[in-house]
Amino acid sequence: MIYLKTPDEIDKMRKACELTSLTLGQVARMIQPGVPTHRLDTCAREFIVANGGRPACLGYGGFPGTICVEVNETVVHGFPSTYTLREGDIVGIDLVVELDGYHGDMCYTFPVGEVSPEVMNLLTTTKESLYKGIDACREGHRLGDICNAVQTYCEKRGYSIVREMCGHGIGRKMHEDPEIPNYGRRGTGPLLKNGMCLAIEPMVNMGSRNIVIESDGWNCRTRDRKPSAHYEHTVAIHDGQTEILTSFEPIREVLGDRFI
Repeated sequence: MIYLKTPDEIDKMRKACELTSLTLGQVARMIQPGVPTHRLDTCAREFIVANGGRPACLGYGGFPGTICVEVNETVVHGFPSTYTLREGDIVGIDLVVELDGYHGDMCYTFPVGEVSPEVMNLLTTTKESLYKGIDACREGHRLGDICNAVQTYCEKRGYSIVREMCGHGIGRKMHEDPEIPNYGRRGTGPLLKNGMCLAIEPMVNMGSRNIVIESDGWNCRTRDRKPSAHYEHTVAIHDGQTEILTSFEPIREVLGDRFI
């Protein structure tokens, strides 16, 4: 069932998303060669708690971290660990924060130092496809319009779409209906209505779309071990408009000229 949010609930979502965005901005300050990913996790957890929030991923289904860490070929759900970031890596940080009973969800894939032009093109295309999906997210459109916009943009540029993982509704729960694949046909699926809050999140591979789930039951990587990129915003449809509730601006402030 798709739960439509009231204006008051969307305002609470907005505040949860603001804390999510600020947290990711804090993590961005630490991303550089030589930093172990568990330190990024500690930074996020401490900032969330200090600002009255709850790290929603921590303990979710047994997940051991505040953030999902997606290094190079990791698509989603990587554990924070002793792995030390290296020059030329990419690292996606996927983060969910609960504040006053509502959730904000976002992801940004960072280049670590200098990365190859081919990998930068993957990051740029994936981020651009997120906004193509958001552009298609309008009252009166269909869910498939979002899915098709992402798929078409990426596949025309030679990239592949992960099909086993998807975006989702969001609100009082981290994951609500509807599921939002990054592929599909225009004009299909549920009607987009005022009150919907959605987490739109393209997951795009440089090589094959095929994935492997590691033995821990969480870590999802590309089968061919080529890089994967992941960007995500939480959005709300209200008053006939689509508002992006999360923001990459705190990241832009940190990265400056290195912001993608």
